[in-house]
Amino acid sequence: MKANKVVLAGGGVLGAQIAFQSAFCGKDVTIWLRSESSIERAKPRIEELHKTYLAELENLDNLKGKVSNNFPRGFVDNTQDLTEEDIKHLKEKIDAAYENIKYELDLGKAVSGAHFIIEAVAENVEEKQKFYGNLSEVVDDETIILSNSSTFLPSFFVQYLKNPERFLNFHFANKIWRNNTAEVMGHKNTDKKCIEETVELAKEIRMVPLLLNKEQPGYLLNSLLVPLLDAGLKLWANDVASVEDIDKAWKLGTGAPVGPFGIIDVVGLRTVYNIHSNEAEAKNPDSIEAKVLTKLKVLIDEGKIGVEAGEGFYSYKK
Repeated sequence: MKANKVVLAGGGVLGAQIAFQSAFCGKDVTIWLRSESSIERAKPRIEELHKTYLAELENLDNLKGKVSNNFPRGFVDNTQDLTEEDIKHLKEKIDAAYENIKYELDLGKAVSGAHFIIEAVAENVEEKQKFYGNLSEVVDDETIILSNSSTFLPSFFVQYLKNPERFLNFHFANKIWRNNTAEVMGHKNTDKKCIEETVELAKEIRMVPLLLNKEQPGYLLNSLLVPLLDAGLKLWANDVASVEDIDKAWKLGTGAPVGPFGIIDVVGLRTVYNIHSNEAEAKNPDSIEAKVLTKLKVLIDEGKIGVEAGEGFYSYKK
C-alpha cells in the first residue's frame, strides 16, 4: 500500500527539498513549522525549488532523445526515451507540487492521519528532544517517524518517543532531485516492517534507498564526506591557507567540481556550526574545534550562511 500523507517537520534547506520532491511524486505533503516567521522563511525556499525544477525541466527538454548522464534522476530514469508528452506531464507535476504543499503551525493537525513524519528540524539536541516529546503527545500509533538527522543516531532519541519501534533515520543528500539517495538506518529495536515501508517510500519519491545494517554515525555518505569538510575547516581555522586555495587543492588534485568550502556553502554554515558545537572537543577554548566555531560564527553573524543567503565563503549574488 502506498503511503500518501507525508509530513515534514521543518522547512530548512533539506526539509523544503524533501517536501517538494515528495509532492512532485504525488504525495499529500504538509510542512509543520513553529511560527509564522518560520513559514515566511520556508515559502521562498519552496518558490525557489519550483523555479529550479522548471529550469531542470527546460534542460531535460533539450536532452530528450539523446543519451546523457547529466540529468535529474529524481525526475526520470533516462533521457533517450523521453517524449514531448513526458515533458508536459513533468511540468504539470512540478506546478502541482508547488500549489499543493500545505503549511501548518498546529502540530496535532499537521500529523493527524500521516503515514510518515520526516523530522528535519535544526541539528540541535535540545530542539530535537523537545520536538519528539511534543510529537509523542499527538502522533497516531500507526505513523512511522523518520529523522533526517545527519549526525544523531536513532537510538539517541528513542526515549522521547511513544512508539520507538516505529522510528528510524532517513537521510538525504543535498539537491535530492539530482543526488537521489536516501539512507535508511534503524536502531536495534526498529520494526523491520517499518524499515521495509521506508525503503518503499524512498522508491516512490524516486530516491535510491541505501540500507544500513546497523547504526553508523555519519551513515554512508557523511562517513566519507565529513572528514573532508573537517580537514578543510581545520586548515582554514589554523590559517594554513586561504579558503580559495584549500578548495583549489581538492578540485585540481581530484577533478572534483567543488571543494570543501563550496560544499559547506550548499549545506549551510549554520548546520555545520551546529554539528561542530556537538563535538566534545569544542568545549575546550584552546582546541581547533573551538577555533573553527569562532570563525564560523563571525560569518554567520554577518549573515553569510551559504548559498541560500547569497553569500557564505563565496558570493552567489546575481
